[in-house]
Amino acid sequence: MDLSMNPFSSGTRLRDMIRAVRASKTAAEERAVVRRECAAIRAAISGNDQDYRHRNMAKLMFIHMLGYPTHFGQMECLKLIAAAGFPEKRIGYLGLTLLLDERQEVLMLVTNSLKQDLNHSNQFIVGLALCALGNICSAEMARDLAPEVERLLKTRDPNTKKKAALCSIRIVRKVPDLAENFMGSAASLLKEKHHGVLISVVQLCTELCKASREALEYLRKHCVDGLFRILRDVSNSSYAPEYDIAGITDPFLHIRVLRLMRTLGEGDADCSEYVNDILAQVATKTESNKNAGNAILYECVETIMGIEATSGLRVLAINILGRFLSNRDNNIRYVALNMLMKAMAVDTQAVQRHRATILECVKDADVSIRKRALELIYLLVNDTNVKPLTKELVDYLEVSDEDFKEDLTAKICSVVEKFSQDKLWYLDQMLKVLSLAGNFVKDDVWHALIVLISNASELQGYSVRSLYKALQASGTQESLVRVSVWCIGEYGEMLVNNISMLDVEEPITVTESDAVDAVELALKRYSVDVTTRAMCLVALLKLSSRFPPTSERIQGIIVQNKGNAVLELQQRSIEFNSIIQRHQSIKSSLLERMPILDEASYLMKRATSSQATVSLTKSAPAATPGGPLKLPNGVAKPPPAPLPDLLDLSSDDSPATTSAPTTEPNDFLKDLLGIDLIDSSAAGGAASASADILDLLSIGSSPVQNGPPTTSNFISPDHGVTKHAPGTPQVIDLLDGLSSNTPLSDVKTACPPITAFQSASLKIIFNFKKQPGKPQETTVHASFTNLTSATLTDFMFQAAVPKFIQLRLDPASSSTLPASGKGSVTQSLSVTNSQHGQKPLAMRIRISYKVNGEDRLEQGQISNFPAGL
Repeated sequence: MDLSMNPFSSGTRLRDMIRAVRASKTAAEERAVVRRECAAIRAAISGNDQDYRHRNMAKLMFIHMLGYPTHFGQMECLKLIAAAGFPEKRIGYLGLTLLLDERQEVLMLVTNSLKQDLNHSNQFIVGLALCALGNICSAEMARDLAPEVERLLKTRDPNTKKKAALCSIRIVRKVPDLAENFMGSAASLLKEKHHGVLISVVQLCTELCKASREALEYLRKHCVDGLFRILRDVSNSSYAPEYDIAGITDPFLHIRVLRLMRTLGEGDADCSEYVNDILAQVATKTESNKNAGNAILYECVETIMGIEATSGLRVLAINILGRFLSNRDNNIRYVALNMLMKAMAVDTQAVQRHRATILECVKDADVSIRKRALELIYLLVNDTNVKPLTKELVDYLEVSDEDFKEDLTAKICSVVEKFSQDKLWYLDQMLKVLSLAGNFVKDDVWHALIVLISNASELQGYSVRSLYKALQASGTQESLVRVSVWCIGEYGEMLVNNISMLDVEEPITVTESDAVDAVELALKRYSVDVTTRAMCLVALLKLSSRFPPTSERIQGIIVQNKGNAVLELQQRSIEFNSIIQRHQSIKSSLLERMPILDEASYLMKRATSSQATVSLTKSAPAATPGGPLKLPNGVAKPPPAPLPDLLDLSSDDSPATTSAPTTEPNDFLKDLLGIDLIDSSAAGGAASASADILDLLSIGSSPVQNGPPTTSNFISPDHGVTKHAPGTPQVIDLLDGLSSNTPLSDVKTACPPITAFQSASLKIIFNFKKQPGKPQETTVHASFTNLTSATLTDFMFQAAVPKFIQLRLDPASSSTLPASGKGSVTQSLSVTNSQHGQKPLAMRIRISYKVNGEDRLEQGQISNFPAGL
């Protein structure tokens, strides 16, 4: 045959085909080469060409590795396996492992050939069969061929024993009930001298322990002596070039034996006591200046921590990890920190001895080591060492990288809140954190600080003076500015008159004008941040009552915001100006100090609405008013997910299960500024006059997270305020903003939240918000909570509505839902009902997500919307 005329005949050599594929300049040329070659191979298969069958199979394996279909050659594998010669069988078995897997039905046809080859007199053919069986064995094949594999474990050839042990591992994984067939053989093979056999058998014993409790008990009785001997002989053996790695004799066998010892000794005191001596010997004799030695030492430490070891042995293990922390290799230090975190549950006191070294790792140049060391330091904090550790962390906060400050700030705040021993120390530490990294402090943290200051009457003067000085020194930290402005507004006279001085303080000279200057500077500096500017306006209004001589100047500052583009600030400016200008008689009573904020109720409120909980090393006692504050730190909002594609929502679905409506968590700033959040009609009467007046100031905006704020982050001025009985219109007329006959429904339209959907894995709560004068428009804030113990990924919410309703979905806050309700994903929906008052809202929803990589889909219909939407 002239190959130059037909370069893609079945007789073409494999190397020629590979050369032709590599010479292809485009994907189309490559496909053409593969297509012609596959056609030639099909022709050879149809013609039962036996001369080139092995060559065709080699080509098919290469084509398969390129990603092209090769199913048409599967039967050729079986023909090659059935051949008598070793070369054909070798190609056949190789093709079998590549082109087929255990799910192929054609694999059942090869069982008889495998059985014959397992009983073959040629050890190399037996080895081929064992390798193939160990790679593609199915449960049915395992049951059929287990006796042959068990018999081969007792042959004299070490290579056959090794392959039979590896094949047995596959069989036990597929059919755990067969574990008892291999227990005796596995225990006896531990007396072998060949290291390859030993490694395979030790791995088989480990798999047997996982598969069967009976096998675990059997191996505890019959294997511990053998493992002890293997580890002793390998540790004390002289130089053996075939097993030596960096001066260590067979570290792979070391590690396998140590892992099996950990499995056997876990939960068994007798077995653990027996291996204590050899573990101590390995831990002390192994050199740590080579990577192989470090690997053995690490596995030895894990084994000591996993079994019922003596306290002295555990201290030895933790000391080894302490040495690892001084290693130059970042990988070794990282695994040491990971292991020390696990050791905290075993022997905290031994880990505490390495506190200084761990603290140095917090300052490491490698970010992964810094973060892991910080988590470990957080676990090490207790009542006795909280002050020195906090000092070290705060000192490092000043010089740390900007990327690391957020994590470091969160941990410091959490430590201070959990272990604060007195309020003065708490205030001092929080003041340092606010001054150094106030831009990274979460809202929950400075909220909690304000609650504590409100409750600590003896420290209010000290707090406002300290915050004023910090504000003068560092006015660029957002959270510091907010807390300072609030305190100056509330306790301005204490700042000016040096009231409630502590022994540790020195008097400072601050005039009334200086206090106003500080707030005015903050108002101008944070011209973009709506929350900070709103707090500054409230503080200025209060200072106008506390410092009457500055009232005219303050009025001029407030009036500057009358034309502000942000409706919230514009409304505040107009109303506050009206109070200063026209209502001097009630200003003093209206702007008196805030009542003490109840610390216990705040704790309860934040616990229910917190998005994440910082893991605690001790249980926090129930908070009482005036006691130390114990609050979890906040968590940053995840990045938004892309907009969903609202398709394919026409399938049948069942109605979503509903539960009783839940109450939306009250906003902190509303409580902080004294707004009554209870519906007066539900309470059975109208609210008090003072509450009504505060209500009219519209200071009910919610705080925004740290970051670039926008107007959409600030809730409408009327959101969450009290609904008053119709018998109080004269109070509304107080600020000349509304006529006495204005219906209150135009000011606020409130709808209770609903549980829109709930299943075994997911809960969805809808909160509603309506704009005054636009009854047909509704903004729906959806909150999704994961009720399962697994994290939901690739989360996507889709909705469909009837034609008379217009729907717009904003991006979700995240595409990942944390497990066990430890966080939530939020998403906003804008709904316009063109037939408002005639037809109610109706919505069909579909939620898709992944659990451990598996796609899930849930659907439902929401028909329990409140009336009036």
